[in-house]
Amino acid sequence: MSKPLNIIFAGTPDFAAQHLSALINSEHNILAVYCPPDKPAGRGKKLTACATKQLAQTHNLPVEQPVNFKDINDQQHLAQYDADVMVVVAYGLLLPEVILNTPRLGCINVHGSLLPKWRGAAPIQRSLEAGDKITGVTIMQMDIGLDTGNMILSAECSIQSHDTSASLYEKLAQLGPKALLDSLSLLAQGRNKSIPQDDHLATYAHKLDKTEAELDWQLSASTLALKVRAYNPWPVAQFTYNDDTQKQQKIRVWQTSTRASIDAPAPGTIMSADKQGIVVATSDGALCLEVLQLPGKKPLPVKDILNGRAVWFSIGANINGLTD
Repeated sequence: MSKPLNIIFAGTPDFAAQHLSALINSEHNILAVYCPPDKPAGRGKKLTACATKQLAQTHNLPVEQPVNFKDINDQQHLAQYDADVMVVVAYGLLLPEVILNTPRLGCINVHGSLLPKWRGAAPIQRSLEAGDKITGVTIMQMDIGLDTGNMILSAECSIQSHDTSASLYEKLAQLGPKALLDSLSLLAQGRNKSIPQDDHLATYAHKLDKTEAELDWQLSASTLALKVRAYNPWPVAQFTYNDDTQKQQKIRVWQTSTRASIDAPAPGTIMSADKQGIVVATSDGALCLEVLQLPGKKPLPVKDILNGRAVWFSIGANINGLTD
């Protein structure tokens, strides 16, 4: 067994908390847990702690919540912990160079892609949207660039045809902790032989924006199906449609499949609507809408929606991005 390391952990969402849990159950010592300040949440806008802070408090770990690390007092306070290494997982704050260099072994990050592919804020979603067949996690030594540091270790997993961002997130949350512990073992034993990234192979995973959620029927069915999976559970793909009373409806799309189509009508035209789904023409092939969410309602299979709203989805109607 390698010598236990003294660790500062920094992270925010459940993905980070699952990695913190693995560290708590390991031989390593958690000196402190860093996370952003509590944020308003819910209808009452009550200040709410992130998943990482909640887990840390359950285990009586010291919690630090600086707004950022520009304040020299925050920088000096972190240095006082005299950590061997700082582990960063979905923290959400940029670390200045002084922080990256403070721990004896620097800072390492768990990134949700096989670097150098999909550097940036939304690697899981962008890998799905691009139709990748394989993804994974990379443990890297952090530097001043955006996900550009040397790679310590990586672990792969396949992307299945039914995967969404939600399911892929869970796969990587299971894969990451083991890769992290293996990387820490290498660091503790002085066996870390990190590999520089090839910048020529790098791609960038831009942060998701709500405006991307609106489906463009001028795209191909296969492209739209990938977007539906990538935007589940946020921001959720949708289309804007004038119903039978000409009232505009924002309808969310949770699940689809593709259909071959010969001599299809104009993109956005409803070709069929039955218990199997609502089939809509695209620029190449057709998209079968299988699970939808009407405004103010929960997601339902199309067969249930057609029981009460069949008149909304008449064959030949066009749903091609109608807006005010």
